[in-house]
Amino acid sequence: MRRAEEIEWFRVAPFLLLHLACLSVFWVGWSWAAVGVALLAHFARVFALTAFYHRYFSHRAFKTSRPVQFLGALLGNAAGQRGPIWWAAHHRHHHRASDKPDDIHSPHQDGFLWSHMLWFMTRRNYQTDHRMVKDLLRFPELRWIDRNDFVAPALLAAAMYGLGWLLGVYAPQLGTNGPQMLVWGFVISTVALYHVTFSINSLAHQIGTRRYETNDDSRNNFWLALVTFGEGWHNNHHHFPNSARQGFRWWEIDISFYLLYLLSCLGLVWDLKPAPVENGSHRRLAPQEGNA
Repeated sequence: MRRAEEIEWFRVAPFLLLHLACLSVFWVGWSWAAVGVALLAHFARVFALTAFYHRYFSHRAFKTSRPVQFLGALLGNAAGQRGPIWWAAHHRHHHRASDKPDDIHSPHQDGFLWSHMLWFMTRRNYQTDHRMVKDLLRFPELRWIDRNDFVAPALLAAAMYGLGWLLGVYAPQLGTNGPQMLVWGFVISTVALYHVTFSINSLAHQIGTRRYETNDDSRNNFWLALVTFGEGWHNNHHHFPNSARQGFRWWEIDISFYLLYLLSCLGLVWDLKPAPVENGSHRRLAPQEGNA
């Protein structure tokens, strides 16, 4: 494993404690209200990460207004994966060096566990290469989120506790309360969100099929695409990274794109960059290999 001695165990303690806190479900129990809110919080933040952190901030796959940009950044930050500038800088670097020795989270270089989560725990990768994100640095509100990336997760956790308390007082028939809603709506949904999105780094470069002859080992995986709202069409994405749509074929389910299209109908986003037309230089189809 690369630079194991540089892991910042103190700084990643909240990440580790959040996993441990999942065990508190045995004390708080469950209710349909808590599980429903957890699913809503999970899906909303998956969309914020895939549509805004990834397709918008990292690849500029569509345009939007400054207020919507800020709201997308704030909701993405509530997923507990640091700020949009940090995230975009590391992702842009990944595309420059994908699966090469300098790739910061390639499973082919340092193994599954490193690519899944250890890479972002290191001293080096806590830093942001501002040369990669000059276009984002001109927004003071995005720099503020990056500097204070604990605020949105903390506010979400507090809101979950408050919601549970309110429901416990005013709708006791739902069988929930503050601690239960905190555990389900924030703790469990966040940990699930972590590992769903981390799987693109660790699994989508190893398991699946390859349609395009890209310069890496990116792969398309139907099951990863389902749980990550379209990010599992990873070989498609590495072939044409600036597309707002990652499921290029009609049967390639891409929930983030469907939601972005809905937002475009409402005038909240626009200029969604399309998938490539498969002719001439765009085609370059590779023999199918691996398992979906």
